Amino acid sequence: MRISRISVWQIDLPLAKPYWLSGGRLKFEKLDSTFVRIETDEGASGWGEGCPWGHTYLPAHGPGLRSALGLLAPALVGRDPRAFDEINRIMDVRLPGHPYAKAPLDIACWDLAGKATGQPLWRMLGCDEPAAVAINSSISTGTPEEMIALIRDASAKGYRTHSAKVGGEDAAADIDRIEAISNALPKGEQVTFDVNRAWTPGVALQVLNAVSARDWVEQPCETLDQCAFVAEKVQQPIMLDECLTSFQDHLDAWKQGACQGVKVKPNRVGGLTRARQIRDFGLAVGWQMHIEDTGGSAFADTAALQLAASTPAANRLASWLCHAHLSVDPVPGQGARNHDGFVRFGDEPGVGVVPDPDALGEPVAVYEDPL
Repeated sequence: MRISRISVWQIDLPLAKPYWLSGGRLKFEKLDSTFVRIETDEGASGWGEGCPWGHTYLPAHGPGLRSALGLLAPALVGRDPRAFDEINRIMDVRLPGHPYAKAPLDIACWDLAGKATGQPLWRMLGCDEPAAVAINSSISTGTPEEMIALIRDASAKGYRTHSAKVGGEDAAADIDRIEAISNALPKGEQVTFDVNRAWTPGVALQVLNAVSARDWVEQPCETLDQCAFVAEKVQQPIMLDECLTSFQDHLDAWKQGACQGVKVKPNRVGGLTRARQIRDFGLAVGWQMHIEDTGGSAFADTAALQLAASTPAANRLASWLCHAHLSVDPVPGQGARNHDGFVRFGDEPGVGVVPDPDALGEPVAVYEDPL
């Protein structure tokens, strides 16, 4: 089996309403998503999606992803898509770095291999029966009253875990947000306070040592070293996210004792091949993990949550669904959906989501063997 053609589509994914994070300094209204389809000489095909969360969240953006595909995709034509490690080695030689651009190609290879063997991803990723994956809300920055109202709305939809966006230069405002939300949280529900790297270490210490809350705090500062400095001096468990883009980053975080948990996002680290390696390292060192994706439609959500569904309960925290924030649905009715706060998987092969090429429009690029 050899790759004969790789097609690329671009699609805009507007958010249902504007979304603020990192203390309100970052605003998002629309995502730029890229779908790829890999076809083979034996008629099998697989899909992938890459969708940065805008262009200010991480060093990633939609046009850059598609530009990188112009270098990566031709190098994969003629290769066996089932050889995941070799596919990734080829991409790393062709274009060092840029894992977010490699992710949709890697995921498409996994989808194709699953369809070719009749296996769902969760089984290929290592488990006998998929877990029901709890999902968490994502609460935009606002006043304490506004954020508590959003949490109550999410609770009514079945969410029992919430990610509340805080952070900024106003330490007093963040202290008020954290204390008010912790005190208002219904019994049996949890919250993570996600700073999205907005605090300096001094502000982080000022806030976290002033509050009584002992909930998870996510990515308090910009760099791994800054987060490790804070983690030594606070009582809250620290979750790392944006500063971890490679296996080496995760290894360094463990060596420094910088966290008790991490977010594992296939589209950030290069796809399912790399995400599985990081997940397994997390299991070995005893981390707890939110396994989800950076952004995208229900396709991207479904691919990521298949990895979550194959992760032991002791290490698995809730996962986020980006598509719940979108005003469009390019894969209607398919894949990971919220059912009273959980996502459950069946036996559909591969990712279990098949985009309609006609609904996506004309490809923006096609790469194939010129012979």
